[in-house]
Amino acid sequence: MNPGPLCRTALWGAAGLSLAHIGPAATWLPGPRRRLLPGLAGVGRTGHVALTFDDGPDPVSTPRFLDVLDELGVRATFFVLGARATGHPAVLRETARRGHEVAVHGWAHERPWRPSPARDARDVRAAVSVVRELTGRRPRWYRPPYGILTSGRWAAARAAGLRPVLWSAWGRDWTADATAASVRASVAADLRGGGTVLLHDSDVTSAPGCWRAALAALPELVADCRAAGWTVGPLDGHGVPDGWRGGARLLGRHD
Repeated sequence: MNPGPLCRTALWGAAGLSLAHIGPAATWLPGPRRRLLPGLAGVGRTGHVALTFDDGPDPVSTPRFLDVLDELGVRATFFVLGARATGHPAVLRETARRGHEVAVHGWAHERPWRPSPARDARDVRAAVSVVRELTGRRPRWYRPPYGILTSGRWAAARAAGLRPVLWSAWGRDWTADATAASVRASVAADLRGGGTVLLHDSDVTSAPGCWRAALAALPELVADCRAAGWTVGPLDGHGVPDGWRGGARLLGRHD
């Protein structure tokens, strides 16, 4: 039995809405992202590398990262989950007190397959509010959970005054078999001057204890960057170009 014209129209309409929702997730692919949307990839000044961490704060692991970063004389950007920040406010305050930049990773680490722009807007607003309340500073950056940037998440970030940014190199430090050596090698494979590195200071959404691999890799990663002549620091001052225009093109908008 063939569907009637109204049914076909409804099916095509649903397909179009789904594509509009999930289409921007193609930016997850690092190669095209670096070439077409360098701002979204976190490409900044060639003599600088931005060091970023996702999924905290965590009362067990995050303080250890803060201590090692102090020893190395490095400041970083921490993309925090609103629910975690609410649960561990003292850790978040300490992160900011030690001079690190705090950014938004959403409220909870949810997969975005079903369109829910109202929920996206609500969650991002709530996370911004928590970060601002606990640190006294309004966050500037947004990184979506799993690095999957949907149209709803993009719009939510813009409405909240945040700039989405992903990464150009990562440590693949969320797996059970990650080691300091594997994290270092994974970062080195893609890192160039001006790049943004993604690591995790928490295992709340990853294999238990996997944060230890990233922590152990930190001294050598920083040493590698410095040996290449790159300074290491947060996204603030990294010189990331504004990615709104490219993002608007991606979404078929002209703002």
